[in-house]
Amino acid sequence: MIATPLYAGILALLYLVLSYRIIVLRRQGISLGDGGDPVLLRRIRAHGNFSEYVPFILILIGMLELSHLPIIILHILGITLVVARLLHGYAFSFTESFKFGRVWGAGLTFLLLLVCGLLCIYQAISAHVMLPLNL
Repeated sequence: MIATPLYAGILALLYLVLSYRIIVLRRQGISLGDGGDPVLLRRIRAHGNFSEYVPFILILIGMLELSHLPIIILHILGITLVVARLLHGYAFSFTESFKFGRVWGAGLTFLLLLVCGLLCIYQAISAHVMLPLNL
């Protein structure tokens, strides 16, 4: 595997940045929840949203890589995921109102779910059709 570890590593660094930004605010005395702080809430949601989508999409990309999808397609999927999560993470964790980042980050993430899901289904059906029947 080449593509999946590359993008997993890049995204791990982004996740670390999002995590650190929460820790910085927690040091100010809010140890649990958001304490009613809207900035902390936004950072928590940026971090949470990342952890809700990225692992699943990376698993899909990894399965596509293992099924020998062309490397260029894997890189397009990986780069799109990094761009989507950078936009979304920046919109939530670094700004109060960056609608472009939020909309396009979420939109690209949903598009990746759709494309990766369909490609996985296609790969599974293609592999099944090519297998000889064992009676």
